[in-house]
Amino acid sequence: MPAHILILDDDPDVATAARLLLRRRHGAVASLGDPSGLPALLAQGVPDVVLLDLNFTPGCIDGAEGLALLDLLRAQPKPPAVIAMTAYAGVPLAVAALQRGAVDFITKPWDNERLVATVDQALARRAAVRAPTAATELMGESNAMRELNALIASVAPTEANVMVLGENGVGKELVARAIHAQSRRAAGTLLAVDMGALPESTFESELFGHRKGAFTDARADRAGRFQAARGGSLFLDEIGNMPLAAQAKLLTALERREVTPIGADKPEAIDVRIISATNLDEARLFDPAVFRPDLLFRLNTIVLRVPPLRARRGDIALLLAHYLRVYEAQYGRPARTVAGAALDSLVRHDWPGNVRALRHACERAVILGQGAQYGLADFALGGPALPAATMTPAASNGSTNAEANASTFAPAFAPSCTDHDGTLDALERHAIASTLARFNGNISHAARTLGISRAALYRKLGKHGI
Repeated sequence: MPAHILILDDDPDVATAARLLLRRRHGAVASLGDPSGLPALLAQGVPDVVLLDLNFTPGCIDGAEGLALLDLLRAQPKPPAVIAMTAYAGVPLAVAALQRGAVDFITKPWDNERLVATVDQALARRAAVRAPTAATELMGESNAMRELNALIASVAPTEANVMVLGENGVGKELVARAIHAQSRRAAGTLLAVDMGALPESTFESELFGHRKGAFTDARADRAGRFQAARGGSLFLDEIGNMPLAAQAKLLTALERREVTPIGADKPEAIDVRIISATNLDEARLFDPAVFRPDLLFRLNTIVLRVPPLRARRGDIALLLAHYLRVYEAQYGRPARTVAGAALDSLVRHDWPGNVRALRHACERAVILGQGAQYGLADFALGGPALPAATMTPAASNGSTNAEANASTFAPAFAPSCTDHDGTLDALERHAIASTLARFNGNISHAARTLGISRAALYRKLGKHGI
């Protein structure tokens, strides 16, 4: 389903520039210059993403108008992901927008690559939570999930930095959100940053901010992510994909508990709790050539390991029932059960994409399934079910040992040269599977090699059932 993006800005030049840029990737991009027309537009349908200017009246720079519109958008039954846009991105205004529900902010004039990446990430995160309760909490009754939830409840009230380890699709961001929600900082912002998608050239500007005139395109002061998350939590996703030079800069900020915006004369104190996440196996994480030990010790005061779905097969039937009900309600389809033989196969399936892959499979089954019950073919799985007799010890006993996980994870993506029939879709699937196998399932590295964003790669993984 194509994304619907709305640009709400009174400057026609800005709106046109954003529309032309985004429609190359997303067909349905509309713009609105007069905010008074927003209620009528919302009555026709709520967009997926809104790029929202925070000031409309000439001379006003306090953002009050935009924040009021943000409240209106967030009050919708299925609210859009809102990205705040302003030429006056001071820390208080950025924090206010994030605390009122914006998922991110962009400073005008923007960097095109940065704007596209921000919209892609907003769409990817909204896709994960677009259906009511679709992916808003950690689900599962297995011992592994009970232990994980108990650890979260114990760790959350502290100020300790937490590192979340686990494969792609297991729900590391949900763990971060659970930690923040149960912490003393719950009233503050939880700001997520995809470190794997952050260009090294803009690393300092994105995280620490900059001052007007600090470099060629610095036409206004800009708050960094550390300042925007002040009083809350900062979720550093894909931390293992940071270059070593960027790791050194992050280490300095964490050691000194202060950052210096580019072009500033003095540092600024930071007040954030760091929650980081990576899909690297622990052997590579402790390799100094990959990750600085001194930074690792700053981040991994507490380590939480999220088990892969194959290590908690007892939860698969529960998750299937939940997501099928969610998507049946979303698409107005009748409630159906899963045929017994199909359910057995789904429970034995290896699920290399973990809960994310299961969710996509349920959505496909609801949309495409025609029978009185869901059959195995309706889920369009990308690989064979794992026979019960060949289940690995990690899969059968609930172990989350990183070495066992790594050994079973990579082959799940490995395609055969005869796996495709020469069609464009089949060739695309083969290219994606080959690249994932090459990088041991690392989404950021695979997306970079394929020349697409991580969000686009996630959508293609769902499309092809990988």
